[in-house]
Amino acid sequence: MAPVTDRATGAIIAAISVSVVLFSYLLIKHHPKERSRNNTKPFSVPKRSPKNGVVGAIGNTPLIRINSLSEATGCEILGKCEFLNPGGSVKDRVAVKVIEEALESGKLVEGGVVTEGSAGSTAISLATVAPAYGCKCHVVIPDDAAIEKSQILEALGAHVERVRPVSITHRDHYVNIARRRAAQANELALKRKTEEQLCVGDLEQINGHIYGGETQDSFLSNCEGGFFADQFENLANYRAHYEGTGPEIWEQTGGHIDAFVAAAGTGGTVAGVSRFLQEKNPNVKCFLIDPPGSGLFNKVTRGVMYAKEEAEGRRLKNPFDTITEGIGINRLTQNFLMAKLDGAFCGTDREAVEMSRYLLRNDGLFLGSSSAMNCVGAVKLAQSIGPGKTIVTILCDNGMRHLSKFFSSEYLSQYNLTPKATGLEFLESR
Repeated sequence: MAPVTDRATGAIIAAISVSVVLFSYLLIKHHPKERSRNNTKPFSVPKRSPKNGVVGAIGNTPLIRINSLSEATGCEILGKCEFLNPGGSVKDRVAVKVIEEALESGKLVEGGVVTEGSAGSTAISLATVAPAYGCKCHVVIPDDAAIEKSQILEALGAHVERVRPVSITHRDHYVNIARRRAAQANELALKRKTEEQLCVGDLEQINGHIYGGETQDSFLSNCEGGFFADQFENLANYRAHYEGTGPEIWEQTGGHIDAFVAAAGTGGTVAGVSRFLQEKNPNVKCFLIDPPGSGLFNKVTRGVMYAKEEAEGRRLKNPFDTITEGIGINRLTQNFLMAKLDGAFCGTDREAVEMSRYLLRNDGLFLGSSSAMNCVGAVKLAQSIGPGKTIVTILCDNGMRHLSKFFSSEYLSQYNLTPKATGLEFLESR
């Protein structure tokens, strides 16, 4: 064998060195940690202006595909994540619209108190945003509502008044009491201002009006007047969804939406969204999903609200026979009358309970009772119109404010509603 020269030796060493370097480079390049460290482009945050306080963070919620329901039905079932609003529900939009319109009209002034009769979500939203406008919040809530709702309201600084559930025609229905509280706050504010102007003590009569009646506390007496939000009849509720929720859904789907479905409490959401979508495209079909005890299904499908014996004026107790809070009603509100609906479906408490657990297991969605009922409606609608369609519904709030009832095993067992289903076999065909 020929002798190895120094030049040849140097060439061999150089070749080996190059091979080692090349091998090391390839090894590093394909090693996950080094690849992510050395070859990842610098992360850049999209340039967006900060939101203007808590109010600026309300709305523009994500629209998500509910995978399990979409795959089960062959339709694209999309949920508007209203539980991601700062106050945790779709009612944040309504609270802002109600307060802003009241301030613009002069019916509410800074330092005033907003009163409302609510089963929970609207009250929580009002209590969340009222301080941003320099206002207070007084809430009258039925005492059969989940206790955590009252606890949240008190933590937010609202004055909470829990009352027994009675018919809307009764003077002590929680909505009627809330209306009176606003009037009383106005009377006290007027009385105080007049006393200050006249420099006199207690006045029994001012401008022909005699003051008296129910005992007041310092919360109402220390406010610059009151304003009753009146979520059921105040069309600011409808406008919040016609001007906000509806346009967002249209934009997020790129106008490719076949149907919309939601339950109604005040009727503002289903009215505002349905009217906007059908004005954009008359071919978009809009439907109601109605819980037990509500008369809206009959009104939409048959034109008859309820039998005479079921009228709220004849009832002594809460007219709603359902565990789903915040939806279902036996009267036509001004907000609901704005809705443009093509039909309606009935939902049951069992369907809502089972749907909430199904979505938690399969999608990681922890939803409240009205959100679960809306998803029941989405599946029933999908089964009705067939596969290949895009359906949108509202995910009103999450399950955190429903722990003591809707997500309580002990509570559900009392009504024989313990969830047992493994799939969607719990859905009834109606």
